[in-house]
Amino acid sequence: MTVTILLATRDGAAFLPGQLDSYLGQTLPDWRLLASDDGSRDATPAILERFRRDHPGRVTLTQGPGTGAAANFLSLIRAAPDADHTAFSDQDDLWLPGKIARAVAMLGRVPGDRPALYASRVTVCDRSLRPLRLSPAPDRPPGFRNALVQNILHGHSIVMNRAATALLRQAAARGPDVVMHDWWAYQVVTGAGGRIVFDGESHVLYRQHGGNAVGASQGLGARLRPLILRRQAHWMTANLAALAQAADLLAPDRRALLDRLCAARAAGRAAFAAACWREGLCRQGPGGRLAPALAALAGRL
Repeated sequence: MTVTILLATRDGAAFLPGQLDSYLGQTLPDWRLLASDDGSRDATPAILERFRRDHPGRVTLTQGPGTGAAANFLSLIRAAPDADHTAFSDQDDLWLPGKIARAVAMLGRVPGDRPALYASRVTVCDRSLRPLRLSPAPDRPPGFRNALVQNILHGHSIVMNRAATALLRQAAARGPDVVMHDWWAYQVVTGAGGRIVFDGESHVLYRQHGGNAVGASQGLGARLRPLILRRQAHWMTANLAALAQAADLLAPDRRALLDRLCAARAAGRAAFAAACWREGLCRQGPGGRLAPALAALAGRL
């Protein structure tokens, strides 16, 4: 059972050694690492090179496109070798020993020809990895109508089966300009009729240190909430455009839904708000179906 870990790095020397060590501590040891550095100016490349030398045959290093974390992860997806499972990894967290084994076991319950993506709750920690809280669990089943308006998956917890990796490799080949690689993966997999396997347990220590590309839903994420609200309409535009590039990979009903939403959005706020409500777009939490419709009416979606 082979697992390829896709690691995107940039200026991660302060915390990267701990993450690399956590790979070595996995109870499922048959993994390979493909790491892409995106122009680090610190010791990150040297740390990766030392890790490659210390573990011959298990580590491949490459250079990122230099245009941000999302683009770097997409470059990794395009370059990912064929494997039973593929995992995303950030540079500054820590995987608990059973993380890969748990994901593989849960994905094994899904028929192999159906794209499936595993994700879990994570333990939000401070910069010293002192636990602060668990990330929330979804109160509604993950799916395409949720993925269109909200990302509930932590990228560093994601593991994909072979069918999901092949699907994302095809979609990434179109060269989409995505907001976040994990959000895009959630949309493409559910759009193609794939399954999200969500684990209510945590197997990742998610380090919050002020330099994260995206903060947790509380803490840094809460402080950035006004900015996030202002940017949601831009994100929706980018997400819809990226999905349109992969429209032929979507299930027919999801492709039709995407077409209806794009047409309604072009018709103005009121039409788009009505479409969000009519089509059942929903967020997790108390906002439910009402939140996307109100956001669309306010021009924030």
